[in-house]
Amino acid sequence: MADKFDSFSDLLRAALGDRLAPADSLLGLFTDDVIFEFPYAPDGLPKRLDGKAALAAHLEKLGPLLIFGPMELGSVHAAGDTVVFEFSCSGAGVNTGAPYNQKYISVVTVREGRIAHYRDYWNPLVVLTALGGTEAAAAAYEGTA
Repeated sequence: MADKFDSFSDLLRAALGDRLAPADSLLGLFTDDVIFEFPYAPDGLPKRLDGKAALAAHLEKLGPLLIFGPMELGSVHAAGDTVVFEFSCSGAGVNTGAPYNQKYISVVTVREGRIAHYRDYWNPLVVLTALGGTEAAAAAYEGTA
């Protein structure tokens, strides 16, 4: 049976284990110069975030758009400072009520106890459905919906 988590920071701590230094918040788990990539992000949503400030702004925009339910950690594969792990979550689009049942594969590199690089692979069709389509997703993310 896979482990379930109510917060992304708890899931990250479980997946990355003692590679992560203690932190008081989710953003505290990342280096100031973190690179966050979303290779499959649809048009209108970011494909790359550079730095902790960009990540914080992204999380602020995403928060009102999706309701995240429990996250379930699957396989974890470590190779030195890089960890590949699978996880899933359930949730819904705030404006649509449409389900957001997503599966992820994340490739994370840790430097000095903090996440320095995060590549997040997920199905763009799931997010587009939850947000109401490409135009609605882009407008909602930019705050014009």
